[in-house]
Parts: sequence; structure tokens; C-alpha cells
Amino acid sequence: MVSRPQKIILLKLLSLVSVVRGYAIALMIAAQLFTAAFILSPEAPLSEVLLSGNLWWLILATALSIAGGYIINNFYDQEKDLINRPRRSKLDQMLRQQTKLSGYFILNFASVLAASAVSFQAALFFSGFIFLMWYYSHRLKKIIFIGNLTSAILSVMPLFILVVYFKSFSSIIVVHACFLLLLLASRELLKDLENLTGDLVLGYKTIPVVYGVRWAKIIGILLIALTFVPSMVLILYYDIHAMRYYFYMTMAILPYGALLLWRARERRDYLVLHALLRLGIIVGVFSIVLLNPERLIYGWF
Repeated sequence: MVSRPQKIILLKLLSLVSVVRGYAIALMIAAQLFTAAFILSPEAPLSEVLLSGNLWWLILATALSIAGGYIINNFYDQEKDLINRPRRSKLDQMLRQQTKLSGYFILNFASVLAASAVSFQAALFFSGFIFLMWYYSHRLKKIIFIGNLTSAILSVMPLFILVVYFKSFSSIIVVHACFLLLLLASRELLKDLENLTGDLVLGYKTIPVVYGVRWAKIIGILLIALTFVPSMVLILYYDIHAMRYYFYMTMAILPYGALLLWRARERRDYLVLHALLRLGIIVGVFSIVLLNPERLIYGWF
């Protein structure tokens, strides 16, 4: 039988995982690995790419900085989460605010230290990344449009550092980034719709608060429609092999998602749509392998 002290420790561990969004960090690590192996360095042997010490230092710096970013975001959002997510908020509160802040500074210091093992420029990049995450949580997220755009950009910045490290910049990367940014912007708008009550109470200037739910839905549907542009460009003008089926799937499903968004009335409707969009992003990350699936068998050496 689990004793009370053991239950408290377990709950605090669950609280830590909840606060730092462990699943999101794991997904970013997978995205960085697949991007490095299948997009940025497609000709190099997989063993050479995946055993690169510098790559793993950058991945470690990313994981630590993102964990710190989620902690500071949770710190500033405590009041709003009590309104919008009371159950999860209770779990998050198992960790004291002082403990969260201490963890935030330790994680950020460790992130910059890990990046400095690669280069001084990498350390500067992560210092800027950490500052921008703090400023977003402290100020930018409360500003209409700017908050949504900043959050989407922050989500792809860890992939940009890999582009710089591998010195592999091409137009296909730009098109992929446009598609991902549009999906992430759609997700941020859905989050604003989910959190409308808390945003209204605390005075956040989000799109649904300022322009109303109807216009927020119209903007969301427009963002979904715009994802068709990079999808068609990738299918028609680039050799993306079997990954084209992922874009066929998204172009088939997203219109249905737009319809559900227009018909949504309650918070749970937006939560379902958010979960579907998150699933689409997860499938997209693992679909990167479809750019050259044979590489998993024959591309190691």
C-alpha cells in the first residue's frame, strides 16, 4: 500500500510533468531528430547525423529551455488556469511558486550551458529564445494578434537553430515552415476560444474578447483555408515522396474541422477541435519519415 508521503511525492512528480508539458517536449525532440535526419541532412548517413554530439547538445538545450518556458507561462497564468482549468490547476499547485521559479532559473542556466557546448552563437540564440518566452508570458500574450503570432513563432524557433547549425537553407524548408505556422496559429486561436472566460475576467486582449466569437471563428476558418496553399505547393512542386499522403489527409480533414469550428458552441467543442489539431501536428512530425522511408533501412552507413 502506498503511504501518504509516497503519494505526495508521486503527485508532485505528476505536477512537474504537467507544468513542463513533458509530452510537448518529447514531440519537439522527435521533430528535431526527424528534421535533422530527413530534411536538413538527407544525404549524410543516419548514424553520422543521430550520433552527432552537437545535435544532442542542441536538443538538450531545447528541452531544458522549453521546460523553463512552460514553467514561467504557468507562473503567470495561475489565475487564468484556476478559471479555465480548475482540475489541472489543482495538480499544478502541488508545486510551490517559489519551487517553480527556482526550477525556471536552473533550467534556463542549464540550457544556455548546453548550447555553449556547441558554440557561442548557439548560446546567444537560446538566451534570446528564453528571453522571448519570458516576455511572451509576461506581456505579449495579452496583446491581440501579437500574442498568437509570437506563440506560433516560438513553437518553430527550436527547428530554426538546426537550420543554422546544418547550414541547410532551402525553399522547401520555408514552405514546410509556412504550413506549420498556419497550423500553430489555428491552434492558438482555438486556445483563445477555449480560454475565453478567463481572458474576459483578467482583461486579456485576445481575438475572441475584442472582436467576438463569430469573428474569431471566421479568422480561424481563414487560417485553415490558407494551409491549402503550402500543402498544394509541396505536393505539386517538390518531391516529397510518400509524405504527400499526409497533406492529402490534412486537406481532406481540415474542411471538416472548419465546419466543426463554425458550429462549436461550448468549451468542450473547442477542446475536441484542439485535440484533433494537435493529433494532426503529431502525425505530421512522424510523417517526416515518409520523405524517404527507405533511409530507415538502407541509410544508416
